[in-house]
Amino acid sequence: MDGRHYGRRLALALAATALSACTTPRVTTDINRNASVSACHAYAWATHYKVVHGAEQAFANPVNESRLRDAIAANLQAKGLRPASEPAGADCTVGYSIGTRTIVEGESYPAWGWGWGWGWGGWGPGGYMGAWDYPYVYNEGRIAVDLYDARTHQPIWHASVNEDVTELTGTAAQHKIDVAVAAIFAEFPRVGP
Repeated sequence: MDGRHYGRRLALALAATALSACTTPRVTTDINRNASVSACHAYAWATHYKVVHGAEQAFANPVNESRLRDAIAANLQAKGLRPASEPAGADCTVGYSIGTRTIVEGESYPAWGWGWGWGWGGWGPGGYMGAWDYPYVYNEGRIAVDLYDARTHQPIWHASVNEDVTELTGTAAQHKIDVAVAAIFAEFPRVGP
């Protein structure tokens, strides 16, 4: 293979890697059909609501939490919601969550099979019973935003993405958080007709 073909393949591989890095995170969203986002004009931060998905978060970076809060505020403003001058004047409260937890999956499960091999009676057909699915350990990262009715405390809207920003700092963390929050707010319910 000459240098031109190698260079083209390398360029294609780099382009594919760059494009895969630009993918939009998959958003999971839910809305309370008995409540309406259209009633929200001013918001306050929901300090007494702690969004927890399953087990407690293992750890979270408070600097990234601040970045998340700023990104949420910018997206709320773009959707026409403004911060309330005082919490009592808010129509809605906004909760958020960012963090990572370790998940361990895997357990034994029954299985059977047939084959040929050496056994009690020598070489021949045989069967086996039992199997083990080795533990699979991974980090589950989550960025979530929740909107509540300030008066009734009922949830209105929830959205989250699976993003692990635990190891990220500085501009890398800022970029990943901004992309995640933009994806979340792309799913924000329409206000009005």
